[in-house]
Amino acid sequence: MLSKDDITTAAADLLRAEETRQQIGLLSRRHPEITLDDAYAIQSAQMAQKLAQGRTIIGWKIGLTSKVMQDALGISTPDSGVIYDDMDFADGCTVPANRFIQPRIEAEIAFVMKAPLSGKVTREQVLAATDYVAPSIEILDTRIVRADADTGQTRKIFDTVADNAANGGIVLGPQKHDPNTVDLRWVGAILTKNDEVVATGLGAAVLNDPVMGIVWLSERMGQYGQRIEAGQVVLAGSFIAPIECPSGTRIDADYGSFGRVTVNFA
Repeated sequence: MLSKDDITTAAADLLRAEETRQQIGLLSRRHPEITLDDAYAIQSAQMAQKLAQGRTIIGWKIGLTSKVMQDALGISTPDSGVIYDDMDFADGCTVPANRFIQPRIEAEIAFVMKAPLSGKVTREQVLAATDYVAPSIEILDTRIVRADADTGQTRKIFDTVADNAANGGIVLGPQKHDPNTVDLRWVGAILTKNDEVVATGLGAAVLNDPVMGIVWLSERMGQYGQRIEAGQVVLAGSFIAPIECPSGTRIDADYGSFGRVTVNFA
């Protein structure tokens, strides 16, 4: 368990890393005793600072939902992060070259809510609280190094959670669908990077049902005194592995009849 000073310092270091685009070392190496509660406390400390600076929360993201990603980190639970208003990118836009440190993208199904969700909820309650679902791209960034240069140690879940679940931005597609009329397990996407297909995936990779990601998130947030609010967008989790997006990358996420989302990196 970290001290309050440790949490405050870690949060300040991460905010500075985001501002200067200079990564910090692994928190799991700095604090071998760190817990998941500590990591979410660091995330919440950053949230308090951002809100004080005038940012607003427009939604939440769920990460590490696929079996492949969980096995890679040696974990059995997803994680979550906050989406702020300055993370909202328009479909088809070009992201400025100096915005992120090491941008990557993932393909996700976005849920836009019409009613709040709090604590333990059922799949049916999630669907009833959802206004619509849409195709989306999540932009990832890492304010913490992915691997320690000296030891080779890679990030642990404590690092990703503290780093706002590696959240960078969201690109929401314009298409809107009633989640009750679409089998989200079979919603898939073909990801093209600079005119080359680099990934494909299906919604079923997200906990076997993307809706269950929202069920998990509502309960997780309830444990920390938070809730999903009406009007917020929730990224249910990626069904592809992250795609590196260095300068000059063009991304096209083709969801077939579900829609299409594109983004470019200057």
